[in-house]
Amino acid sequence: MATQDQARLGAHAALIRDGKTTLGIEFGSTRIKGSLIAPDGTPLASGSFGWENRLEDGVWTYHLDEVHAGLAACFASLVSDVQARFGVALGTVAAMGVSGMMHGYVVLDADNQQLVPFRTWRNNLNGQACAELTALLDFAMPQRWSVAHLYQSVLERQPHVAQVRYLTTLAGYVHWALTGEKVMGVGEASGMFPVDGLDWDAARMARFDALVAPRGFPWRLRDILPRVLTAGDAAGRLTPQGAKLLDPTGRLAPGIPFCPPEGDAGTGMVATNCVRPRTGNVSAGTSVFAMVVLERKLSRVHEQLDIVTTPDGKVVAMAHSNNGSSDFDAWIHLFGQVAKALGAETKLEDLYARLLPLALQGDPDAGGLLSINYVSGEHVTGFTEGRPLFARKPESVFTIENFIRAMLFASLCAMRTGMDVLTVGEGVVIDEIRGHGGFFKGGDTGARIMSAALDVPVSLPAMAGEGGAWGMALLAAYLLREDAAQSLPDFLDARIAGSIGKPVRASQRDVEGFRQFFARHKAGLAIEAAAVTALR
Repeated sequence: MATQDQARLGAHAALIRDGKTTLGIEFGSTRIKGSLIAPDGTPLASGSFGWENRLEDGVWTYHLDEVHAGLAACFASLVSDVQARFGVALGTVAAMGVSGMMHGYVVLDADNQQLVPFRTWRNNLNGQACAELTALLDFAMPQRWSVAHLYQSVLERQPHVAQVRYLTTLAGYVHWALTGEKVMGVGEASGMFPVDGLDWDAARMARFDALVAPRGFPWRLRDILPRVLTAGDAAGRLTPQGAKLLDPTGRLAPGIPFCPPEGDAGTGMVATNCVRPRTGNVSAGTSVFAMVVLERKLSRVHEQLDIVTTPDGKVVAMAHSNNGSSDFDAWIHLFGQVAKALGAETKLEDLYARLLPLALQGDPDAGGLLSINYVSGEHVTGFTEGRPLFARKPESVFTIENFIRAMLFASLCAMRTGMDVLTVGEGVVIDEIRGHGGFFKGGDTGARIMSAALDVPVSLPAMAGEGGAWGMALLAAYLLREDAAQSLPDFLDARIAGSIGKPVRASQRDVEGFRQFFARHKAGLAIEAAAVTALR
């Protein structure tokens, strides 16, 4: 066995030394992660950099200097991991790609200077814009989408709008900084403005241009949006300036080909091999969103659902909630402080590993406890701001097991609201959901809780914990496919299909328990509304 392991290690080291690996970097909400993979999809090394969004002047944002610093730090971490694991230096890769938090608003002027702070997906400040655009375009326009941010800025007569020459997302911005190319993968593009097939929806774009024409801006929408590409298209190469940004040491050579940038929704679909019709996945972390690849168009517009696409252009219904693990993470940090105060030094990852499984020992409905995890606004339920809260009745069963269960249940309630529109309202059948993201790390707790929330079997790909950076590295590998006619689903089948775990199905007792908690959660939103008003 040792000889086999040594041979495998040597083969992987040779792939790295010969530049035959691919690299994906994803800008998540709390972590920037890099994943280096072999041509068959095997993860070889990773790097990461932790960061947090800021609430400044009522806007959730990250500073672009943090984007640059975090990118370099993540890459440096990956280089160190490669050296530690394989004893070789990472001088180049065969291809790479970047992804990031979907949606949002990055705008540059004619000199490529940032006009206003980056507005992330987490902001719910565009209600008037969304109402008008939904009616105008006959398309449910979520507040997170880039064009919603743009039109709200138009409505508020924000002075920067006339100077906009490029509108993009975080993934698009980083891709441009590294390659000089103003392009976007179709999956990420579909969360900026509606697409039709593999390009912007020209008819809806004409309606938008006519709407803002009286304002006299020196641009049309297509002029300021990226060019749309699909999975497998060439999207530029690493420039000398980009190489210096990524690796300030100068060891990384420019010229590396890039695949189109994508959002975390697209990388989640890829990482779970959910790009064929009737497949679906849930990406659960700081935000939670379920995506189902549709066989047919929905019967009507639903404000609770985003209509986006896979990285190769298939139509997807997405039930997105802004609030996932942030409140739970805050409680875990608090428990760590308690442990420290008692003289027990406990690693954060150990706290998660020990506390999460307790949720499976709680009462089915979490003992009557109520958690509402709204750190920020939640569009699905009509909140523009959030106030995390926890409440219980005197007779509630207040145990650590029920507390953890309530926290995990709460993180799925807004997403369940959107999924009910899809399954009950539209009759979409979901045979199985595949899980992806931090919610599913460590045993089957996440899968069992998710199955209880959605009442469907939940399976986990073996690499689910690798995250979207691994999915992005697979998209970079797809750029290099030997058969240009090979479809993305077939390419992924060859690398992932055999590693999907056996589906987990929650008991009817747990399904009923979540139903009871969900009803309590919906009633508790009245408390949330009062908290938003009271806690200014």
